[in-house]
Amino acid sequence: MNLSTGIDLIETERIAATIERHGERFLQRVYTEREIADCAGRIESLAARFAAKEAVAKALGCGIGDIGWQEIEVQRNAKRAPKLILSGEAARLAKKVELKTWSVSLSHSQSHAIAMVVGIG
Repeated sequence: MNLSTGIDLIETERIAATIERHGERFLQRVYTEREIADCAGRIESLAARFAAKEAVAKALGCGIGDIGWQEIEVQRNAKRAPKLILSGEAARLAKKVELKTWSVSLSHSQSHAIAMVVGIG
């Protein structure tokens, strides 16, 4: 069995400041349309998804740049729990390193957001 983990912690103020500086350009570069709609402008939710994307890159053993921000999407299942959807180069790399099943956990406070991911193959 193949197992890989990634974790990332980010200050929510960092995301808020970046949105204030770059607005829609930043949002559309990092998040999918569905993620933007699901978060409905909640900075803490956007920060948690940003952390999840970074955590996935760590679990894949690469960085953002090797894979695109929008190739990692955090959706919600029927019970509103987060789930990961990989596409493009992120999906190809996951297949190459034999990671087929993903689990993601998100949490945030007013000041920080954290994400942990586990890939299993």
